[in-house]
Amino acid sequence: MWNRIFAIISKELRQLSRDRMSFGLIVMIPLIQLTLFGYAINTDARMLPAGVLDMEQSSYSRALIQAVEASQVVQFQAQYFTLPEAEAAITRGEVKAVLYLPADLDGRLLRRTQTDANPDMSEPIGQWLVDGSDTVVAGSIRGLRNMPLNEIRDQAYALPTPTMEVVQYFNPEQRTVVNIVPGLLGIILTMTMVLFTSAAIVREREQGNMEFLITTPVQPFELMLGKIVPYVLVGFIQIAIILGAGNLVFDVPVRGRLDYLALAALLFICASLTLGLVISTIAKSQLQAMQMTVFVLLPSILLSGFLFPFEAMPVPAQWIAEVLPATHFMRMSRGIILRDADIFSLQFDALALIVFTIVGLIVASSRFSKRLN
Repeated sequence: MWNRIFAIISKELRQLSRDRMSFGLIVMIPLIQLTLFGYAINTDARMLPAGVLDMEQSSYSRALIQAVEASQVVQFQAQYFTLPEAEAAITRGEVKAVLYLPADLDGRLLRRTQTDANPDMSEPIGQWLVDGSDTVVAGSIRGLRNMPLNEIRDQAYALPTPTMEVVQYFNPEQRTVVNIVPGLLGIILTMTMVLFTSAAIVREREQGNMEFLITTPVQPFELMLGKIVPYVLVGFIQIAIILGAGNLVFDVPVRGRLDYLALAALLFICASLTLGLVISTIAKSQLQAMQMTVFVLLPSILLSGFLFPFEAMPVPAQWIAEVLPATHFMRMSRGIILRDADIFSLQFDALALIVFTIVGLIVASSRFSKRLN
């Protein structure tokens, strides 16, 4: 009995050593997870893109802006001159927060010195306008409410009350589920769409259908396109289930236009399906196709901004994330669903998905050959 068991073990090990794809994934998946969790994943949001709405334009306001930026929590990238302009930038996702300094900033600082004996009567010196849809980002900005003001004037203003108000847009209750449900659209669609199509060509080979395809006049590009279209409907059914259940069970609102969301979802579904087709032309078996799907799914979950702030990741990790379709759809879905952003303000992400789909179809078509060997 032990000889037979040992023979089977030897056979499996030898077969695994010959399967270069599976052996490579066995080595690479732990290394990639270790790298992602140890290097790229960071729950401390730092250097968040922010804007300034300085209505006073004085030495005091400039000193306050420098003091806030020295905290390295935010990085001011834009200056706005009206409140609607600043709110529109937050809606488009250009910045995560805007520091609003009123025209009577100097007077407010002076009045705070007169209310030192009664801190509860002190008024805030400014406001933070924050994209509250991301609870991690909003929590980091709330940490800037008690900025010490002794660098701005000669007196010390280290009071127990907040020196700034925080106005949280889109998710004032700071419910985590509001941010999670739109992100789940990208993760679930990535999982199902890539998995369905990654085994498409491999299944034809394993079931013996490749011989029938060889005898037909179907061109490679036509076959790739035909494999994609049926699953587009499946993707929209999943979107309807997620959004419907999210609204009924968790009271997650859909603030944006449904036609914008449908267009963004169509672009992402097509991109995910073409990625699965590319995997299908590389894999030699359905097991390899599933392994490569997991290989793509892990970075999509960890680097797309679904669980961790995109801005908190190192720059090389952000470059890798920009290649993933899930990253672009994550921005589009949250922008449309939570911030009522229009598709034109998200045109960069839409264009990225279109380019990814076209390149994926070309690669899959060029790799597919109507030959058994």
